[in-house]
Amino acid sequence: MEELTLTTPSILFSAISLIMLAYTNRFLAYAQVIRNLKGEHENRPSTMTKLQLDNLRKRLYMARSMQIYGVISLLLCVVCTFFIYIGLQTLAVYTFGVALLLLVISLGISVKEILISVKALEFRLDNVTPEEEKK
Repeated sequence: MEELTLTTPSILFSAISLIMLAYTNRFLAYAQVIRNLKGEHENRPSTMTKLQLDNLRKRLYMARSMQIYGVISLLLCVVCTFFIYIGLQTLAVYTFGVALLLLVISLGISVKEILISVKALEFRLDNVTPEEEKK
């Protein structure tokens, strides 16, 4: 088994931090869109805004899952670094493996969420009438 050094899990610190920043920005954008759509739906209820709110709810839960898996992955990288520091190599290797797996899960959910977002935008574009395109 390959021996891990202190720099091995540390490499992921900046990568995971940047990913978490992107996830947080996405989460905040969803929150703003949801607030706007909810107000619009309360003033003028429509099937379209209801469908959009349902879609955003699903994407919001996915963003939450992405963040949770990312945070746990980062935490396990820190634990892995500690295990390396105190000389528990085998435990460090397994901890690092789990951290990588959780990061892959987080990124996989992110890809799925992006695909859902694209479908939602395509649906929105398909509903644009020729008069609206001229504006």
